[in-house]
Amino acid sequence: MSFKVYKFRIYPTKAQETVLEQTLETCRRVYNKTLALRKDIYEKEHRSISLFETHKLLTQWKKEDPIYLKQVNSQVLQNVQYRVDLAFKSFFRRVKQGKIPGYPRFKGIGRYDSITYPQLGVEFKLKSETVNLSKIGKVKVHQHREVEGNPKTCTVLKTYTGKWFISICCEQVMKIKPEREFKSVGIDLGVISLCTLSNGDEVQPPRYLIQDEKILAKAQRKLSAAEKGSKLRSKRRKIVAHIHEKISNKRKDFHEKLSLSLVQTYSFIVFEDLKVDEMVQKPDCYVEKYILDAAWSQLVTKTQHKAEEAGATVVLVNPCNTTKMCSQCRTLVPKERDEMVHNCPVCGLTLGRDHNAAINILRLGLQSVGLTPRCSPI
Repeated sequence: MSFKVYKFRIYPTKAQETVLEQTLETCRRVYNKTLALRKDIYEKEHRSISLFETHKLLTQWKKEDPIYLKQVNSQVLQNVQYRVDLAFKSFFRRVKQGKIPGYPRFKGIGRYDSITYPQLGVEFKLKSETVNLSKIGKVKVHQHREVEGNPKTCTVLKTYTGKWFISICCEQVMKIKPEREFKSVGIDLGVISLCTLSNGDEVQPPRYLIQDEKILAKAQRKLSAAEKGSKLRSKRRKIVAHIHEKISNKRKDFHEKLSLSLVQTYSFIVFEDLKVDEMVQKPDCYVEKYILDAAWSQLVTKTQHKAEEAGATVVLVNPCNTTKMCSQCRTLVPKERDEMVHNCPVCGLTLGRDHNAAINILRLGLQSVGLTPRCSPI
């Protein structure tokens, strides 16, 4: 079995939007109350309470505060406590791994932006284009594609710009992948060229953040000048959010089309397994903005998802020495940061730096599955 998520825009009425806002606020309070409870018990009794124990206390809280809690679906409230439990599990996992743990934090006003129905709790009406949400009512939905599979969970999300979306997670039977002609490619991800393929083709980065950088900076200066807590600051915060949302949507659309093109053209795709978070935190990294704007991880993830249905395979390889190594004689040739041409002193190969790396990436990917290039890559 496999799972697939369908995301649709919903258009609640003003009354429904008020109920949704109240539901988010109630969930925020339950989240903070559960977090405070677990924190206090650990400090006083030196033990961690289980998720089941917090669920039992939820019934008692409903008796103490029936006005708000009973207006929210019971499983939605249980999911709030499940999120707290996940936050603590992630905290302890990071402690064991020796990373900076980051203790679970309380949610401020407006910081809780989604609710989840663990057992769906919704009903689709395709002809009337509505979705029936428990405790909310029938909400208009723009269903631009048909939902396939058995719906399992449903999440209602509010963006910073005030838009509402619904995500349906469906369980699907694993489909037999179509047989395709074996066609492989190695891809080197970079800043100057977003993608350099092992066949020499290049994809230039759109750099949407850089394009709108001045507009964003101007909006952020106006936001900083507005008085905290004022209506003007709230209005200007929404303008900044709109700009970020526009940049994100354009970048996402570009990656959707590029990843679709890759899986339709190639049946075996090899990427570098880049640790982007570690790269941008290095003190000698001077292109953090360009790396984050390129969103390499998003491109790889979207390609992996599309490859599952297209019958293609995506492999990630260790990027160590892929740039230095000569793709023809395997000699390590050190390069400066701004040196864009690979010149091998042993075999005399002259090739673009990224093109040479892409060929090495393809070779490593083929070796990882027990295959070798049939001929010289040059």
